[in-house]
Amino acid sequence: MSIIASFIVPHPPLIVQEVGKGEELKIQDTIDAYIKISKEIAQIKPDTIIISSPHAQLYADYFHISPGVVGVGNLSQFGAYDVKAKVDYDRSLIRLITKEADILGMPAGIEGDLNPSLDHGTMVPLYFINQFYNEYKLIRISPSGLTPVEHYKLGKLIQSVIPKDQKVVWVASGDLSHKLKKHGPYGLAKEGPIFDKELTEALAVGDFLRLLTFDPHLVRKAAECGLGSFTMMAGVLDGYQVNSELLSYEGPFGVGYAVAKYEVLEKDDSRKFDEIYSSNEKKETDSLRHKEDPYVKLARESLEYYVTHHKKMKIPDNLIDELVNNKAGVFVSIHKNNYLRGCIGTTGSTTRSTAHEIIQNAISAGTRDPRFGRVKKKELPYLQYKVDVLFPPEPIKSFSELDVKRYGVIVYQQYKSGLLLPNLDGIDTIEEQVRIALQKAGINDNEEYKMERFEVIRHS
Repeated sequence: MSIIASFIVPHPPLIVQEVGKGEELKIQDTIDAYIKISKEIAQIKPDTIIISSPHAQLYADYFHISPGVVGVGNLSQFGAYDVKAKVDYDRSLIRLITKEADILGMPAGIEGDLNPSLDHGTMVPLYFINQFYNEYKLIRISPSGLTPVEHYKLGKLIQSVIPKDQKVVWVASGDLSHKLKKHGPYGLAKEGPIFDKELTEALAVGDFLRLLTFDPHLVRKAAECGLGSFTMMAGVLDGYQVNSELLSYEGPFGVGYAVAKYEVLEKDDSRKFDEIYSSNEKKETDSLRHKEDPYVKLARESLEYYVTHHKKMKIPDNLIDELVNNKAGVFVSIHKNNYLRGCIGTTGSTTRSTAHEIIQNAISAGTRDPRFGRVKKKELPYLQYKVDVLFPPEPIKSFSELDVKRYGVIVYQQYKSGLLLPNLDGIDTIEEQVRIALQKAGINDNEEYKMERFEVIRHS
């Protein structure tokens, strides 16, 4: 095992004395913890430091690894013109990582480097580390919009390719919730303190399975930035016991800052958390499939047949009459690991029956949703489906005619339109429902637009 230790750190620029100019004293516990781990890194004398930063180059479906020979950055955008860093990248280890990612079909590599400068999520940790040690090479990796399990698996992949004689330390840069205080820069959301409490409890004991199971709606509403970074770090420790310690947690400015360290101990097969998670998900999915109704079964079988045989299946002979004889608009939603994997639908019938509509839209949800890549055969056992059969939309004039649990909403303006289904997890208010529909349509909320509402029968 060449990962000697891993660390979780925050990255508020004001923690740097030249930026904070006294304000940093309000988070002295964080500074003290930062100095402690920087000294420990100096004692380890790693050959390579891997920093995962959510402020480096981000992509929805790709883990970006900074390419090139050197990384250069500064904190001039925060007024600290003399705080600079220049580090050599570990091109040899980067090549090993990208080669293995290519072999395994992992969406990770060095393409698309639109902003090569070191971001503040990297600069802040280096500010402290470089005070005590600078005889290392760097790898900088960005999280992505992919699921927590995929972040974990990237860390696991990196563990597998590190040469045995190379000492490596991982520094996972990231803040916790940005919504801890009413008068903070991002305001208060009730989910913020809840998320930070649950996450710090997990970090304190090295419960990395918890990083894979957070409710995505809690994560979104907490407005965190570090979970993906932390989860990649957890993956690099896969299958090993760790000595865990939460060194500090503070949030005086309305943003959560945690510092934690993980010393790698002996192997432990009970700590292969992606395998545990996938096994649990498979059991849950199998249980749901024993209960699925004809609508959901048809959607699932349609996509499975298309992905496996590369053609559309014929209408099964044993369908219930209402699927064959009725017509309606249908939305098919696909989830994987509790995250949306695809959703495509029609507001009115475009085919000769509801069954045909489900087949068409299930295939489209799995292969043509522009937000996601095409569903692969290996994913099929882990997918969960919902089918919404729509009643005809009706025009409305005000929010008072909406109910976020009962009605979906369609907003439109000339050729632009956006739709949001009713009773979605994490959508609790009419204002939020309409705002998201407007975003999907590309309509500003201060522009004039029209609305329609609709009801659905949901099959899940």
